[in-house]
Amino acid sequence: MSTDAECAGPQHTPPIPPQPPHRPAAPDDDPMTTVLRPVPAAPAVPPPPAHRPAGPVPPQPAPPMAPPRPAAPPRPAAPPPPRQPASFRDTAAFHLANSEKLWNADRGRPAGSTPAAPPTPRPAQGAGAGIGPYPGTAAPRAPRPRRSRRRRLAVAACLVLGIGLLGGAAAGSWLTGGSDAPPTAADNFAKGRDVWHQTPVDTLFPRTVDGLGVGPGGSDRRWTRIAVAPDSTCAKALDPALATALAPAGCTRLLRATYVDATRSSVITVGALTTKADAKGMLALNSRFSTKNLSARTTMMPLPYAAKGTPAAGFGPAQRASWTLRILTDVPVVVYAVSGFADGRAVTGPQPAEAAVRPGTTTAPAESGLGHDAKALADRTEAVFRKAAGIPGQNTEEP
Repeated sequence: MSTDAECAGPQHTPPIPPQPPHRPAAPDDDPMTTVLRPVPAAPAVPPPPAHRPAGPVPPQPAPPMAPPRPAAPPRPAAPPPPRQPASFRDTAAFHLANSEKLWNADRGRPAGSTPAAPPTPRPAQGAGAGIGPYPGTAAPRAPRPRRSRRRRLAVAACLVLGIGLLGGAAAGSWLTGGSDAPPTAADNFAKGRDVWHQTPVDTLFPRTVDGLGVGPGGSDRRWTRIAVAPDSTCAKALDPALATALAPAGCTRLLRATYVDATRSSVITVGALTTKADAKGMLALNSRFSTKNLSARTTMMPLPYAAKGTPAAGFGPAQRASWTLRILTDVPVVVYAVSGFADGRAVTGPQPAEAAVRPGTTTAPAESGLGHDAKALADRTEAVFRKAAGIPGQNTEEP
């Protein structure tokens, strides 16, 4: 029988020897070589017999197992290596040597478990000392903000300036009695004396004035300004009788403007006379006109302002049909208005506006609406002067 036939059979291959037990690394092993473990030698295999007789091959006994290798004696402690700079720690050999614990921990952990997170490095205890991710390395320090001397001086100057402003405001408020205090009647009276030269003419005498429900029978009226007289004294702008009656109050300035209605059939002159009297003087003047009913006398009718080249060019003393005269006591102002026909017709029976606007009056000034025109424009001018002086006005127009 051939040699190949003699070598055939399952008993010829020897069994695989078991893996030797794991030997933990000694704590004092060299970190540079501790990951390199010796590989156990393969068991010796006996050579095949040169000639096997015919017949069944007797079973071969299993080779004896090699006895466990005794643990290596501990090596003497090696002297600590010289201190290396921080750059030496960031090398591949250093990371390889320090990964042994993680390697052995993974081999000893049961299957399916999750590896634990590495411990978080803690700062070293000491005055401002810190450690990096590896022993011996220092953590970078955040730069501390530094305030320059110039910045400190600027902050101090702002504080001083703010304190000074607050102190000045408090002192001014104390001297003036408080800025939040409402104006008194005396303050409004004094302010009303300067309204004639501190208020625009378009505010005192608007270009267009709308009167809602102030005409005869509650009709709406609309007037357009056609002329404004230059500001002047009262010497030639008043009748002698009216100038004499107003003389105790004096005259600072007289403002006048003339309007025409939407139908251009009536013309109205509005005037505002600023006096020199104080509050007591204006109160006395108002009382005298009221007790003697001077405002209703035809001798006290104001003169119109007849501007040339306008519909009021023929508006003279004979064309006056209705008028009103008010002596104000909260501001040193006398307001008046006088109306007439735009066609220049003379009026034989003029009537005060307060009487012409009464319901049922059948006079020419009442039926033509001249009394309503004079009263409505005087009310509007009075309200404008009070508002400019800071006095809350009331609507004097008829509803």
